[in-house]
Amino acid sequence: MTAPRRLHLNAFVMGVGHHEAAWRHPRTDPAATLDVGHYQRIARKAEEGRLDSIFLADGVALAGNVRHNALDHFEPLTLLAAIAAATEHIGLIATASTTYNEPFNLARKFASLDHISGGRAGWNIVTSASEAEARNFGVDRPGHADRYARADDFLEAAVKLWDSWEDGSVLRDTASGVFADTAKIHEVGHEGPFFRVKGPLNISRGPQGRPLLVQAGSSESGKEFAARWAEAVFTAQQTLAEGKAFYADLKGRLARYGRGAGELLVLPGISPFIGSTEAEAERLQEEFQELINPEYGIAQLSHMTGLDLSGHPLDGPLPDGLPETTEGNRSRFELVVGLARREGLTIRGLIGRLAGGRGHRVVAGTPERIADQIQEWFENGAADGFNVMPPYYPGGLDDFVDHVVPILRARGLFRTEYESRTLRGHYGLARPDSRYASFARAGLTEVTA
Repeated sequence: MTAPRRLHLNAFVMGVGHHEAAWRHPRTDPAATLDVGHYQRIARKAEEGRLDSIFLADGVALAGNVRHNALDHFEPLTLLAAIAAATEHIGLIATASTTYNEPFNLARKFASLDHISGGRAGWNIVTSASEAEARNFGVDRPGHADRYARADDFLEAAVKLWDSWEDGSVLRDTASGVFADTAKIHEVGHEGPFFRVKGPLNISRGPQGRPLLVQAGSSESGKEFAARWAEAVFTAQQTLAEGKAFYADLKGRLARYGRGAGELLVLPGISPFIGSTEAEAERLQEEFQELINPEYGIAQLSHMTGLDLSGHPLDGPLPDGLPETTEGNRSRFELVVGLARREGLTIRGLIGRLAGGRGHRVVAGTPERIADQIQEWFENGAADGFNVMPPYYPGGLDDFVDHVVPILRARGLFRTEYESRTLRGHYGLARPDSRYASFARAGLTEVTA
């Protein structure tokens, strides 16, 4: 008998909250952005709720106007190593760029985190779209297609490196003096259009074999990349119809890569303001909205649209002359412009809509209403779970774990206990074999690209 389908829930951890004015609200402490204990507490609360994982976003430039927002934050892999020591089960997903890293160093870091955490590492793969990031590395920003071509080559090399030590290669035989079976440790000899990597990696295969691979781009290139590589996708849609269309599109691409629909999980973002009544939740949301700084919002919106909006009236519409597309984050550009046009929003109105989730769905309501919306998307082909984005930390996650999760459990939609100690296990995904072991079973002596 087939086991019932269950939700997957990830906590997207961002400073003191996802609302851009969270740092100003009395429910938060803006100094917590650089307090390791703050993040460890959040992770332990997510673990108390038996959530699948926590996720840290990242970029390699100071993004936004730090004059008006708390934008200083830790490098994710470093922070997740500290969180690993304070938790036992929760998955640990870090963002890292394929544009401004090299395969060997990054593969080694994620393998290290997988060992440190006992098999809980995940990589959110990004291609770094901003001009500011390119300037920090003294290069021109690569075009959209070139970034994804480089990412493909990067993943080819990284997967070979994670596989370069077969399972069982480490013997630690003190009597014979043999630490490792070198016949099971392989040079990868990767020769690609962007990278040449000899290998092997200088750390053995992690408990998961490879870290969980996550992706967040929703452009055509991003979806095709996800269909080939990703095992979970973080995405942003505003309506159930949009969610269903994205879900069907992405799942429909998997077959050409020899993958089944269950091998990739779609997790849209949701930012919930939770109250004991609808009115209480709406009042809480309004408190945050009243703290929005229009100057910060204009800068963020200008970045998203690729057009300087600082001279345009706040109570007017988005101006004509917006580009048809952008070499930056195409999917977010299309979402933002589409939202403004569809709902006839002024610039001020659009800033308000984006302040809570940067294009992700923001919902204010009782725990029952939040659970209803999660269930509706899950049961109607729009999501395998959700990337939960509390508007403020730590209280927003506390409310979700204490009040929404029990409702989802009572409805038979979410686990009551962990059934695995690895992130792959939480997501119901198989541990991959090393490609070298597969080659050996086939009686072949070498692995080609």
